Amino acid sequence: MSHEQREAIMAAMHGAPPAEDRTVAGQRASFDQLFKGRPLGDGVTSSPTTLGGVNAIDIRVDGAEGDGVILYIHGGGYVVGSAETGTSLAAALARRVGTAAISVDYRLAPENPFPAAVDDAYAAYRALLDGGKRASDIVLAGDSAGGGLVLAVLLSARRDGLPLPSGAVLFSPWADLTLAGASMDSRAHLDPIFDREQVQWYADQYLAGQNPLDELVSPVFANLTGLPPLLIQVGSYEVLLDDSVRLAARAAESEVDVSLEIVAGVQHVFQYLAGQLDEADEALDRAGQFLTRQLAADHPAYETSRQAS
Repeated sequence: MSHEQREAIMAAMHGAPPAEDRTVAGQRASFDQLFKGRPLGDGVTSSPTTLGGVNAIDIRVDGAEGDGVILYIHGGGYVVGSAETGTSLAAALARRVGTAAISVDYRLAPENPFPAAVDDAYAAYRALLDGGKRASDIVLAGDSAGGGLVLAVLLSARRDGLPLPSGAVLFSPWADLTLAGASMDSRAHLDPIFDREQVQWYADQYLAGQNPLDELVSPVFANLTGLPPLLIQVGSYEVLLDDSVRLAARAAESEVDVSLEIVAGVQHVFQYLAGQLDEADEALDRAGQFLTRQLAADHPAYETSRQAS
């Protein structure tokens, strides 16, 4: 772990000028500039596809074996981002697990408020099952709002009696659109990205006046009984820190296997800094190991083949 790396990154982020264009279009352009078109690394290819009528990006890793697939749901406050901005993290996990990944391009607010994003993410999961993929061969992952959508997919599948995937990884999940977590204010001086006002703006765009207490909007308030094992990773310098802490507690109360990792001194979805921040690479390694274990739970030969490789 590198204190020097963390301190340099935090200083640069806190010193960066605020975005001048606060419109939806401006926010989308800024987000795309940061996260779109990142290299996926040697041996990884991507191509456009559709899944359940939803646009997506199919990610393939050379030498990957088995039937496993990671369904990745990108972040962006339900307003910005795309399947392409999610490909770097999806590919990072796919490389570590040795399996394919699909990054979903769900509809964005404010043009398409709740429940459009949930409907699209859930349609993609159902399409995997309808296409013959076994639930035990599927794992889910998502960051920020995408982490919230992962939980919404799990809750929707449970509601409809569909088989649930083997597990899910959540990077800095946005799980409470009521903004009730104490860290929303107590960590504001540390968070280099968000404050309450900014997070509220994203919530307003997505909700369009709808109830923030709906369990598919704010799964921190849901009964999580029956969900598959979860791994939650979050940085200590986040206004959304308490979303992860309370979500983990809620999962434990619901008898769900859950692991919570709080990494000190890092920001929201710090995994994007893989290659620049040791903690980001280490967190992705642990997430990959978790997903590999979950896929191997019903397929011991998968774990054996991964160890051999």
